Amino acid sequence: MIEIPTDITDYIINFTIKNRSLAYLLTNKEACLSDWGGQLSVYGITDLQWGKDIGQQVFFLEGLLPLDDFPLFLPCVKTEKGICADVHLFPSAQGDWVLFLDAMWDENHVRRIQQQINNSKLIEENFRRILRHT
Repeated sequence: MIEIPTDITDYIINFTIKNRSLAYLLTNKEACLSDWGGQLSVYGITDLQWGKDIGQQVFFLEGLLPLDDFPLFLPCVKTEKGICADVHLFPSAQGDWVLFLDAMWDENHVRRIQQQINNSKLIEENFRRILRHT
């Protein structure tokens, strides 16, 4: 593993917690919730019940847990609240972790690029239409 200076790791951790609305869930190997924390309410995740099946509490996790000992990455998942999140699922000795990181900046960036592409296509189509009629 590469050595990373503590100042850099501290910055990354603080940036992630502050700007990416870090939140997490921990389930046991039966997919029942055993711990949670962070800014879950940002993603519309509230009223969690310890020991209950996580798939029945967080709709998009249904069928994904328990993990088969390999991590999953779900980019830009739209939550019920309409927030776009990068969702990382990974196993550990404690159970299966679900990590949420806000991805709204990424979604907005992709949306702007797609809009520019659409505008370019419209301009091109209008230009072709004009050429056909002249």
